[in-house]
Amino acid sequence: YFTDLTPTQISWHPKANTSAHHTNRCAHTELTLRRGQVFTITLSFNRPWQTGDNLAFVTEIGPAPSEAHHTKAIFNLSEAGAGGWTAVQGPSESGSMNFSISSPANAVIGRYKLSLQITSGNKVSSKFLGHFVLLFNPWCSEGFVYLQSQYIFVFGFLRKRKLCLFWLQFQDDILNICLAMLDLSLYSRQDPVTDVFRRGDPKYVGRVISSMINGNDNDNGVLEGSWNDNFSEHENPSRWNGSVVILRKWRQENYKPVQYGQCWVFAGVMCTVLRCLGIPTRLISNFNSAHDSDGNLSIDKYYDSAGKSLNISRDSSWDYHVWNEVWFIRRDLGTAYSGWQVLDSTPQEQSKGIFQCGPASVRAIKEGDVDLDYDTLFVFTEVNADCNQWIVYKDGTRKKVYCDTERIGKAISTKAVGSNSRVDVTNNYKYPEGSHKEREVYKKAFAKARGSNLTERLSEAPNEGSSETVRKPEVSGVFKLVEPPVFGKDINLILILTNQSSEYKPVKVNLSASTILLILSKHACISEKQIQLKISYAQYEKSLTDDKKILVTALCEVMHTHEAKMLVEKTITLETPTIFIKVKSCLPAAHNGKQPVLFIPSGAPGIGSLSEDRILGWLDLCARCTENQAAKIRPSFSTKERQERGDAHQPEAKFHSSTYSPSIPRRRNMLCPHLNCLPLHSWESV
Repeated sequence: YFTDLTPTQISWHPKANTSAHHTNRCAHTELTLRRGQVFTITLSFNRPWQTGDNLAFVTEIGPAPSEAHHTKAIFNLSEAGAGGWTAVQGPSESGSMNFSISSPANAVIGRYKLSLQITSGNKVSSKFLGHFVLLFNPWCSEGFVYLQSQYIFVFGFLRKRKLCLFWLQFQDDILNICLAMLDLSLYSRQDPVTDVFRRGDPKYVGRVISSMINGNDNDNGVLEGSWNDNFSEHENPSRWNGSVVILRKWRQENYKPVQYGQCWVFAGVMCTVLRCLGIPTRLISNFNSAHDSDGNLSIDKYYDSAGKSLNISRDSSWDYHVWNEVWFIRRDLGTAYSGWQVLDSTPQEQSKGIFQCGPASVRAIKEGDVDLDYDTLFVFTEVNADCNQWIVYKDGTRKKVYCDTERIGKAISTKAVGSNSRVDVTNNYKYPEGSHKEREVYKKAFAKARGSNLTERLSEAPNEGSSETVRKPEVSGVFKLVEPPVFGKDINLILILTNQSSEYKPVKVNLSASTILLILSKHACISEKQIQLKISYAQYEKSLTDDKKILVTALCEVMHTHEAKMLVEKTITLETPTIFIKVKSCLPAAHNGKQPVLFIPSGAPGIGSLSEDRILGWLDLCARCTENQAAKIRPSFSTKERQERGDAHQPEAKFHSSTYSPSIPRRRNMLCPHLNCLPLHSWESV
């Protein structure tokens, strides 16, 4: 008679395992591992090993684990299991046994249940050992996401004007939130068994996450987008300072979409989630980004005969748009299309009935292969659409007057690894503007879009010929600002018209500023002519939107000819008035072991040399933040409020103090993301 062999204790060796698997920074209670890599455990038993004892391990994941779906594996010692799992017994001590367990490089990611199957004679029993979490592995050369992965550990932030958004992934409870996100998706609700089975594919996981970051599909998504100016009852997208607070708020409010987000917020949150799951991810900023709503590879803008912009087309272009790039192998498309892939969680257009976008191969975008999965056509137009300008006459007739082939997709950028420098990646997305190759790729993409089912409305979109068929006028124009535009002041700019022919040309110019409905008409006979335009503060103060932008257009028509009209545009972004800050010259004393951190303007003159009439306020800034978290500091005075009180030039002391307690000893960057009175780079800590 033998006593049944039973494990009495398990050691997960968390320090050694998490260090080897690059998960030691994850503040997670369960053992967190990466697939395709060995981890070790030690089991203690109630009695020594005897002849007739056999052990096998069982891993299970999902609501209905099965070996057929590779969501369950049973593997004996030193034997490859059905799912590629293996277990090897290592050197052991009396009363305990060491095991090295390895997961396959393509294993499903998520929370696993580990059990021990024990055979003693003819009796088989099973003992639950515990749970562990398995992530994608950028360090595994056999895996889909292999990259010498600096894009997992990078502590990142995105600068939007003078604000910052920090994306972090190692905080306590963030991993659980990310795993819950997968379980809440529409994909999981429709077929939970197949959904879990497909979670071994980063392509699939990335697409699911892109649908879950936004809440536009009634799917308990993380963020609700808003692009109007009314944020009185909820958070203005510009006020978020990090992704962690958004994810925690989403969970705390029972997975109800958090209000509100815009593109950089969507992208920042998705960066946190994908990095947390182990997929190398970075943010991309595309300046002059197109939103082509009808799939004709162009942005069509309409104006009346006076040059006023008309709201006819659903097409639009943004000063900038932010999305994500993720790195993995595209075995569905071929190795040529592997590498960086675009994922965009901002809800713009539906893809297969859901607000999701990507993954689209960056290589496919550059080569014009817009028929490849997923959403490559849409992303292609974001970076390389032509911009058509149309005049709509009173009788409804539309005439295409100009096509700009180089306006869209400028300075496509990402953040450098290890520094805050900008890296230009425009050449990854397209060939040089104006080159023969770039036009060749555009025509290839257009032909593929027209000859496919990618868009049903392509034929409806006006497209009177390519850019080469639209004659460029012999008069060129450009707007130039006389001085930097500042909110609260008049705007002075000059329209410079240049005659590119040898003949003098009479030109009629209609000037308009769209946010203030200011329309002027001027005539000039030019070889070169400068026309001055002044927009007073009184004209724009009541109609200015939250982004502080004014679109100025000039419709130029050469008189007595049939030459095409010319449109000159300039988007003016008003700057916030400079606020000078005077700080105390000494640090306050440490309190309870916590040392306050004082911020001062970098390179500022001595306090005594600052003119009192230029100081709008005094601030004593101290920051409180937890590990890897930005200080959230807001000025305790409003320039506008002080102007209304009539004391804008009177110094007034305002104080905001708190403390900072580092949890891990290492070098840190301390920023004031919500102190938008001076550029972030002008601050340093002492």
